[in-house]
Amino acid sequence: MATFFGEVLSVYSRAVEEDEDELEDESEEDMQIRREIENKREVHVHWSSEIAKSTDKPFQCSDFIIAVGHNATGFLSAFVLSSGSWEAVGSASLWNERSRSSSQPAGEPSCGFYRSAGCSSVLICLCTCFVAEDQLFQWTEKVFGFIQTRGLQVLVLSDASVSEYTTADPVSASPVPFLRALKSSAYKNTVHCPVMEQPNIVTGLPAAVLSHCQVHQIPAVLYQCYSDVISPDTITMETYKPALPCLSKLVTLDSSPSIDVLRKVVKSSESQSNLYT
Repeated sequence: MATFFGEVLSVYSRAVEEDEDELEDESEEDMQIRREIENKREVHVHWSSEIAKSTDKPFQCSDFIIAVGHNATGFLSAFVLSSGSWEAVGSASLWNERSRSSSQPAGEPSCGFYRSAGCSSVLICLCTCFVAEDQLFQWTEKVFGFIQTRGLQVLVLSDASVSEYTTADPVSASPVPFLRALKSSAYKNTVHCPVMEQPNIVTGLPAAVLSHCQVHQIPAVLYQCYSDVISPDTITMETYKPALPCLSKLVTLDSSPSIDVLRKVVKSSESQSNLYT
């Protein structure tokens, strides 16, 4: 439509009007179904009775270590949880299209929280379940909402497929698996591996945690392991070893766990990911 130069016309978006009409036409039954789905996909965080007693004040925590994926959780299980005395203090449960088909050994949560008896200010989270996009904000808000963020430092270990890694050089030219780091602006300590190159990005729960820390000015660093295998294996687990200096100041480590411990972790993870179980 021709107009005079400088004339301002009021325009409208047909798409917006159609969306508003759809919302107005939504029946009570549709709204009820939508509410039921939202309730079903809610993230629930449960803490032990001892921890829950202090719900009136945030949980005092100086370091929060989060492992996402079977190799990351296996690394912490073999190198950290196998040494010293650790107790389960909580868990997170959720439902989505991918988590409902995952199997987990009886008594072991797919997202559990552990605290050292000797160093109660260190909290570890082992997460092997899939957290959907619409559940990420819930997870970070509910978990970090229970923790004292003043003086808190966060360490994230995460698994990723090497097919997600973008580089100008052939991936075959680099030894696989390999480690890359990404940190929040508030993190001032040394990073113990190469920094993640652009245009690579982080997705899922690790990205949600790092974004939360960036917004709230919490020092946080992510170590992401790129591997060419899907199932957990000892070689990929040991790729996280450069992160040990970050852990050694906090907890007792088993720098060279026995083969039996590593095999037990791998066997446990394999039983969870078996297609025929």
